[in-house]
Amino acid sequence: MATPANPYYELYRRSSIGMALTDALDDLISEGRIAPQLAMKILNNFDKHVTEVLSEKVKANLTFKGNLDTYRFCDEVWTFLIKNVTFKFQQQGGATPAVTTDKIKIVSCNSKRPGEQ
Repeated sequence: MATPANPYYELYRRSSIGMALTDALDDLISEGRIAPQLAMKILNNFDKHVTEVLSEKVKANLTFKGNLDTYRFCDEVWTFLIKNVTFKFQQQGGATPAVTTDKIKIVSCNSKRPGEQ
């Protein structure tokens, strides 16, 4: 969740690249090569830049269809659990084949920083 010290959400830390970064930082801390405070600054920087790059550079569209199983709204974050989902991707060069899965969890939060309209 976004905090006053870090106005960006920490959602991407659970991605494969975020987990790899966290593991590398943990190793550096345990070896005494960096301080934990520096690792936190690096993670906050990661949160900021991943959010900005995704909002500026990603131009593909995605549509999906499925059966909504569960939803909740807590602390300004929506969570959706959807079953039997079909995804259709539309990129600048044409459509790609549809992808299906049994279930998916979507976490959604406001993309604006505090104070923005």
